[in-house]
Amino acid sequence: MKLLTNTYYSSILGHLIFWIAVYLFFVYFFSYNATDTNYIVWFSGFLLPITMLTTYFVIYFLIPKYLILKKYFKFALYSFYTIVISAYLIILSIYFSLIFLSNLNIGTMPPMSKNYFFILILVYLIVFIASTLKLFQIQFQTTSAHEKLKSEMLEKSLYFKEQEMNYLKKQIHPHFMFNALNVIYGFALKQDVKTPEIILKFSDLLDYILYHVEQEKVSIQKEIQHIENYIYLEEMRFQNQLEVHFDKEIQNLNYEIPPMLLLPFIENSFKHGKFINGVLNIDIFLKLNKDELYFTIKNNRNLEEGNISGIGLKNIKKRLELLYPNQHELQIVKDEKTFEICLILNPKSIYEKA
Repeated sequence: MKLLTNTYYSSILGHLIFWIAVYLFFVYFFSYNATDTNYIVWFSGFLLPITMLTTYFVIYFLIPKYLILKKYFKFALYSFYTIVISAYLIILSIYFSLIFLSNLNIGTMPPMSKNYFFILILVYLIVFIASTLKLFQIQFQTTSAHEKLKSEMLEKSLYFKEQEMNYLKKQIHPHFMFNALNVIYGFALKQDVKTPEIILKFSDLLDYILYHVEQEKVSIQKEIQHIENYIYLEEMRFQNQLEVHFDKEIQNLNYEIPPMLLLPFIENSFKHGKFINGVLNIDIFLKLNKDELYFTIKNNRNLEEGNISGIGLKNIKKRLELLYPNQHELQIVKDEKTFEICLILNPKSIYEKA
């Protein structure tokens, strides 16, 4: 409330200063080649209300009601009426001054106050300046309001995207935890010497899933490390029934990607892969060349499951759309025997192509 009051008084003060400046300008203008100061002061005083009335009618009625709304015909029509009426009032002020200030003696009138067209130009110049300032103000307010709305919409969009991203992250890995715990339970029952190592791998992976996943980016080295932990746990689970080939060509181990970006693809292969002759074969290839990341994973296809489109894969696609809009390529290739996923992340080259 206090801010609005201060703004209101500031606006009044601004208008007051503007019209005082206009009045002084009138006095200065009509003083050219004139000595009758009393006439000049009073004539400028007569002319000022006409200028104010015309100006305020234009900037607070004609401009917002017709010009801004693109009602150009009515704006032109009412502008013409405004000019006619104001011109008539200016004539009256000249004759009023002639009668009461000069006692009908034209010779005593200041030269500039007798030139009707100069007076018209002078008045409409003030109207034009005020109208231009008003248009700039409207443009600034419109732009500010648009930017504020745009900023609010962007903030809301980012908030909803962040909420959606968190929701997608939390859906990725639940069933894996149960499988890993079952593996640990089985090894613990047998009192296998590998049990502590399995628990350590699982603990490390669990820490990554629960805490690091909240980070915006992690190094690809860290993602690889936890992929290998995941593969190790699955190898302990399947024993001799699993053959995994994980080949890597990484130029920069510090290259950053969103956490849990690749791991769900691998989890998906273990979940949906088919055992042939009692063995599940999975081939993984990861290559990073400068800013281009190339990832493929291939497994035997289980035809009994039909089209593999579980929650995990759907969430991965959604995450990629949110994280790399128009900056990634995801291909799914399948035939009667194999199911292969190929992911390319190349923001720069894809952006340049677009």
